[in-house]
Amino acid sequence: MTGLYYEEFDVGETIDHERRRTISESDNQRFCDMTMNQQPLHLDAAFASGTGFGERLVNGLYTMSLAVGLSIPETTDGTIVANLSYDNVEHPEPVVHGDTIRAQSTVTEKRETSDGERGIVTMHVEVFKVNDPEEPLVCEFDRTVLSLKRSHDDA
Repeated sequence: MTGLYYEEFDVGETIDHERRRTISESDNQRFCDMTMNQQPLHLDAAFASGTGFGERLVNGLYTMSLAVGLSIPETTDGTIVANLSYDNVEHPEPVVHGDTIRAQSTVTEKRETSDGERGIVTMHVEVFKVNDPEEPLVCEFDRTVLSLKRSHDDA
């Protein structure tokens, strides 16, 4: 277990997630297939070439899901009770096949539950395209989790 307990999160702290992922055409295709999203902008090269983007875009929900996965080891691996919400999702720049992304999470809020046995932590997650020298922001959202407290996990 590598995640943080409620007491270990510090408001204002930014956690850089070490893992990165290069998104392949196969990744995007499988995600679209599993979620039954057949949007041609994600899957049809001929269609996408006629759009303002000029090529297929990676499904934005895949980018967001991948960012959550990249963040798990340093935040909630083994210390989470539940994900409570994902809010304020934005995709300011597109992601295409072959792009490599990284994520970072900034703790924006935390509070104990009313019974004092767990804690609620909100993190602002930002996702960047690292194969672009400018590392543009490609996705951002707020993730709120119900976290174990160390003192109650040992009981």
